[in-house]
Amino acid sequence: MAIPFPEIDPNAIVIPGVDLPIRWYALAYIGGLLAGWRIMVTLMKRPALWGGVAPMPPDLVEELLTAVILGVVLGGRLGFVLFYQPGWYLAHPLEILKVWEGGMAFHGGFVGVVVAGLWFCRRHQLPALRIADAFALVAPIGLLLGRVANFIKPELWGRPTDLPWGVIFPLPQAQVCNGIAGQVDGFCARHPSQLYEAGLEGLLLGAILWGLTAAGALRRPGLLLGVFLTGYGLARSLVELVRQPDAQFASDTNPLGYALQIGQGGLTMGQILSLPMIALGVWFIARAMRRGNA
Repeated sequence: MAIPFPEIDPNAIVIPGVDLPIRWYALAYIGGLLAGWRIMVTLMKRPALWGGVAPMPPDLVEELLTAVILGVVLGGRLGFVLFYQPGWYLAHPLEILKVWEGGMAFHGGFVGVVVAGLWFCRRHQLPALRIADAFALVAPIGLLLGRVANFIKPELWGRPTDLPWGVIFPLPQAQVCNGIAGQVDGFCARHPSQLYEAGLEGLLLGAILWGLTAAGALRRPGLLLGVFLTGYGLARSLVELVRQPDAQFASDTNPLGYALQIGQGGLTMGQILSLPMIALGVWFIARAMRRGNA
């Protein structure tokens, strides 16, 4: 049993005569950023959520969005280059500029947003921790859309599986199982790990953050940030157990693509980068609970 990959064109909009299609992946980024912008404007118009005073005027959110876009694109691209394929890009530096061909890393984009946010807060003398809580609240929207776009592309699929919800992805490199369980009529069924991440990092984590907001979490600076960091790190680390290994780390002696191999096991690059997020998130949660309401 397996699910055939749905026939979805990765190009959302194709203009006749113009060789520059608009992909679902691009729309996911745009949709996530625009949704986050509008929600943050609404949050800043509701001072009661923050305990009496919102951390920034609503009209500054648009300027903040510009800084965040630069942080996401530059950080996401450089993160992919440095974390996953530094050797190849060092030999082909001009390829770094070809963002439209794919290759973005969430952890790099996260660092880019942090740098952009800190710069913006210092420039306007805003409370960085409270702005970070607002970021944490809207981030799952972009994660949800982005992971669905990963599925549509398709990319970042999971390891072979014989579970009934395994998906037969259309690309030749995804249909090779090498004798591992998951063969269906000669094709390879794989975990739809993109949808696992959409559900955990987007829907579940978003529901938890909004539930905490309804319970007054924005009055405890750093609490939502801590929950987001911990929740994302745990969700990503869990899904990495069934996600297809990164090809650049795999070898005959390391077929599962561990970036850090320990005996017969190890850690993937996604897990390695998520561990500091979990530790930092737990620290922010503990700090927010000790300090209490602002």
